[in-house]
Amino acid sequence: MYTYQFRLIVVGDSTVGKSSLLRYFCDGKFCDDSDPTVGVDFYARITEIRPGIRVKLQIWDTAGQERFRSITRSYYRNSVGALLLYDITNFDSFEHVSEWLSEAKKQIEPNNAVFMLVGTKQDKEHLREVPTETAQQFADYHNLLFLETSSKTGDNVEKAFAELAVRIYDQLEEGKFRIEEGWDGIKNGYSMKASTNGVNRKGPSINLIDASNESDSSTDSKPKKGCC
Repeated sequence: MYTYQFRLIVVGDSTVGKSSLLRYFCDGKFCDDSDPTVGVDFYARITEIRPGIRVKLQIWDTAGQERFRSITRSYYRNSVGALLLYDITNFDSFEHVSEWLSEAKKQIEPNNAVFMLVGTKQDKEHLREVPTETAQQFADYHNLLFLETSSKTGDNVEKAFAELAVRIYDQLEEGKFRIEEGWDGIKNGYSMKASTNGVNRKGPSINLIDASNESDSSTDSKPKKGCC
């Protein structure tokens, strides 16, 4: 059972770790050797953001290569949250965040979507090229949420999605979002049989579900791409 469904999109340069972040969040696994996303991948997870408030996060993982831009642009539409990823060990990927932000704001409807800047590979501190303070200043200037994460250690992965989901929920409660027929940015949820639809991985507040089939199932949710 979940209260709402939120549509999210993850963008950033190729190899910054978008798929690794999502695999860890949705399946609790880290893979250091994965192929770049071709086009888009889809992930889903149900999580409790407040007592009694469970949301299904429908997450679209987009390719970072320029040649896929025409394909991925259509997946921005109707997203209510966007994670803008850069690699803390690659300053170029951080410089390109402004382009990803501009592209996202141009393509996303509605205009009051919630944006989060996410630095990846925090575990590689010895290779850092992007100072935390620099990224924080960028986030503050553009009114973005901000966290640094590690898909290898799991640091702040849960927190990133939780903070984004809570901010979206708060804006929904404040009337900044309106649920409308035919719009898939936010949808009302429905009841499911908790005993057969989820596998508890992180505690009593979190269930994983099959992203491609919301009927009764005893299996975990899996991303379209395998790992290792």
